[in-house]
Parts: sequence; structure tokens; C-alpha cells
Amino acid sequence: MIVNLREEFAKAWEGSDPFERVDALEGVVYRNVKGRRTLQFSHQGRNYFAKIHRGVGWAEIIKNLLTLKMPILGAENEWCAIARLQELGVATMTAAGYGRRGMNPATRHSFIITEALENTVSLEDYCAPWAHKSPPFIIKLRLLRELASISRTLHGNGICHRDYYLCHFLLHDAEKFSAGEISQPRLSLIDLHRALIRRNLAQRWIIKDVAGLYFSALHVGLNRHDFLRFVKLYSGKSLRAALQEDGKFWQQVHNKAMQLDRKLTL
Repeated sequence: MIVNLREEFAKAWEGSDPFERVDALEGVVYRNVKGRRTLQFSHQGRNYFAKIHRGVGWAEIIKNLLTLKMPILGAENEWCAIARLQELGVATMTAAGYGRRGMNPATRHSFIITEALENTVSLEDYCAPWAHKSPPFIIKLRLLRELASISRTLHGNGICHRDYYLCHFLLHDAEKFSAGEISQPRLSLIDLHRALIRRNLAQRWIIKDVAGLYFSALHVGLNRHDFLRFVKLYSGKSLRAALQEDGKFWQQVHNKAMQLDRKLTL
């Protein structure tokens, strides 16, 4: 058994079973599927999120292995991913607790507690009005720069998010950013439970991430010029050099994004 609790939980739950305390938490449930529950709750006047894993079962594990996918067995993956992103200076959630018990991977009980990110809005919601009214160019450019920088940092350090969509980026102080009071947007990347960390990350995983981001931006008023700006910013090269040297990569990204979009419209 492994338990790592920050002071506010360690003191409050001293002498009790932390797994039972987490299971008994009450709040706003965001996800409740077989083997996993996600909820927001309050503790000592502060807001937190808890993800509770109860094991996925052998059938799910075998199905993932047969399709050459790495099964997610609990909260450990997200715990490790948060720590790695913080090492790299990528804004993300702050963990306040983690626990794991059980040797059987199919029934392992685990949890992670993270601080709620207050005063934020997902980029999906922030950008939604752009489909009808284009924002000032500088707003788009600053967000594209930040997205490209985060993406380049992740992929350059062997990390694939695997659910890399605008909805998993939270923009802090959106009103101040829109008003020009903040020139550098602060984006926090969330939902890391499927993140893949490899010493040598295969290009197919990078294509999956970038295509997911491209797909999620298709219907928020971004155009071909915006995509080309992202190509330039992400690659760190001139646009001509990026398209000449990495043309196959960007074509695969485009094709994958269009494939995702077709699935959505079917």
C-alpha cells in the first residue's frame, strides 16, 4: 500500500483509512463510469477534485493488450504525469494526495486528489464564439504561441497526452487576457490519466496529439493561416523549411484530424 497525503488531509484523516475517507467524499460528480469516479469536493474551505479508481477488470486489460494499447490501471499514471509536467515547467494541476493498494492490477484501488483550478475557462468554451465573431488577431496569436510552446515541450520530452483537445486546456483570468491586461496567457493542461511518458516517443503518438488539437480547433473560427502559424511556431523553423523538411508529418496530422472530424459528423 502507498499513501501520500498533503498536510491538510494527513492531519484531518489521521488514524482513519484514507481509502475509506476518499470513497465517502461527497460533492459534484463529473464522471461515474465502471471503475472510475471523478468529483469536486470542498475541504477546509478549499475546492479539490478526486479521481477514484476501483480497477478496470481483466476483460478490459486483455482487450487493451490485444489492441496493443497500454491499459490504465489506476491513479498512478496521472500522479507521475503531474510531477513530470511540473519538472518541465508546464502548468497543470497540483496534487494534494495519492493512494494505491492491492496487488491485483484488475481490482487495484487507487485515488488522486488535486487542487481545483479556480477562475479558469476551457479553451473549447473560450474559443467557441470565434466561429461567429473572430477575435482580435493578437489574441489568437498569443494563444497559438502558448499552445505550440506547450506541445513542443511535451513531445520533445517524450510525453503524449492522448486526449489532446482544447477542452483540456484551462485559461486563467480569461477576462483580463481578453481585455489586454495580461499579455502572456496562462494555460493549465488537465486530465492526464492517460498520458504516455517514454524515453523515445514514437512519432505516431505525436501525430495523435497534434491531430487531436487540430481537430478540436476546426470549428472555432480558425483558418488555414492559423494552422500554418502553428506549424511554424511548433517546429521552430521557417514555414518553408517546416513544410519541406517535415511535410509528411504535417500531412499525416492533417489526415488524422480530418478522419476524426468525419467520425464526429457521421
